[in-house]
Amino acid sequence: MVETTEGRYRGRRENGVEVFRGMRYGADTSGAGRFLPPPPPERFAGVRDAFEFGDQAPQPRTILTTPGPISEDCLRVNVWTPEASSARRRPVMLWFHGGGFEAGTGASGLYDGSNMARRGDVVIVTVNHRLNVFGFCDLSQQLGAEFGQSGNVGYLDLVAAMKWVRTNIAAFGGDPDNVTIYGQSGGGRKVSVCFAGEEANGLFHKGIVQSGSHLRIHTPDQARALTDGLLRALDIAPADARRLQQVPMDALGKAQRQVIGAAGYRFEPVIDGFSFKAHPWIPDAPRRSARVPLMLGTTQTELSNQLGRDPAIFAMDEAGLKARLARIIPPAAVAEAVQVFKASTPSGSTAEIFFKIASWRAYITNATMMAELRHAMNGAANPTWVYQVTWRSPVQDGRRFSEHTIDLPFMFDNVAKAPHLTGPETDETRAMTEAMANAWLAFARDGDPNHPGLPDWPAYDVASRPVMMFDAPPTLANDPFREERLFMARFPAVRGGS
Repeated sequence: MVETTEGRYRGRRENGVEVFRGMRYGADTSGAGRFLPPPPPERFAGVRDAFEFGDQAPQPRTILTTPGPISEDCLRVNVWTPEASSARRRPVMLWFHGGGFEAGTGASGLYDGSNMARRGDVVIVTVNHRLNVFGFCDLSQQLGAEFGQSGNVGYLDLVAAMKWVRTNIAAFGGDPDNVTIYGQSGGGRKVSVCFAGEEANGLFHKGIVQSGSHLRIHTPDQARALTDGLLRALDIAPADARRLQQVPMDALGKAQRQVIGAAGYRFEPVIDGFSFKAHPWIPDAPRRSARVPLMLGTTQTELSNQLGRDPAIFAMDEAGLKARLARIIPPAAVAEAVQVFKASTPSGSTAEIFFKIASWRAYITNATMMAELRHAMNGAANPTWVYQVTWRSPVQDGRRFSEHTIDLPFMFDNVAKAPHLTGPETDETRAMTEAMANAWLAFARDGDPNHPGLPDWPAYDVASRPVMMFDAPPTLANDPFREERLFMARFPAVRGGS
């Protein structure tokens, strides 16, 4: 039994830890609450069972959802703790789920916090929050000051969750003065913007960005174009834009998918003059979080996950490789790209070369820029650690290499839940878990990922550029991808999370 500011919740002891699911950090956001900052949760009398995950944010049913309910009553928080009744103050790890800014849930089995809470004597927290059009539809031009922050209410949900943690986590055995926010893919993007967001300032003490360095957000014009398209799709005049609050949830979601299909980009955070007065990381790293320890990295072939579903990629010849590359880098640079990446991967297949180049363009360059921008501001005073996961999965005869999300089973100590990513548990997967899970825990405790199972891992600087290579065994290399880095540096950062 735990007393929160809203009331008393009853959790259950599972797998050696105490688990509280589906608690509220905000009230229902449907109807008149749609597109507005999150309302506080109502207080309640008596005791509520916190046994089941709460509703997921509105989104289509995909591999990123669970079978549970989907609704706009989605501002929910889940906690795994070794012992809520203990007077100890444990490090808190607040996880933002993946799925871009448009999909996903904190209830995914890969995010189960039992093993990490037990392994590291920490408190693990996951949340649901508003996504896609429900979280990032900018109506300020149509509806004025009342909706001035409508383009960022999904981010404001994260702020409300952090405030809930600050106020309540001590009741679960956590330390409100030692909170790490972390996330992978879309979760990493959320951590990226929280480092820059006005309201998030001071609510967390460390951050981890996994495969999601998000350097730019939408301009007001980009956001307005999406909103205008949405109104046209629903045959609503701009002066009547408030009617969007009454459009049925599924109809609004369907219209949103039509709009982003035509626009080629998605509903995401926007420069609104309140939460964000400029892009979060370009041209400079955010000053307000400059000295907050940051760990960031990627996998080696991120896009072998998303693009690896196309069997034609594994059968293409070099001409096919160059044709595909011309879609993601300027055609005049394709031949040089192949030359550079073949030199560093001489035995690589055309598929592996393609995945490496595409991943550098979409993920790794942005992560490198994030580390460089941090160091450029205050040098060593901005503690930053950089990694890359180079371990290769045996799944599908190794065709996915080191794909996007391969880090999740290891840093969550949940390999048993992820045979589709890692294959069965082996000595190698156990070694990867020891290296990564303990690095994440060490960082959450002290703001430094070093632990006895790793080579010495210095903070990042642009002279030596140390990168921890998570493989079995892990190794530390200085500027390990120099030629690839220099080649990709000529291109601007990719926009958003597309």
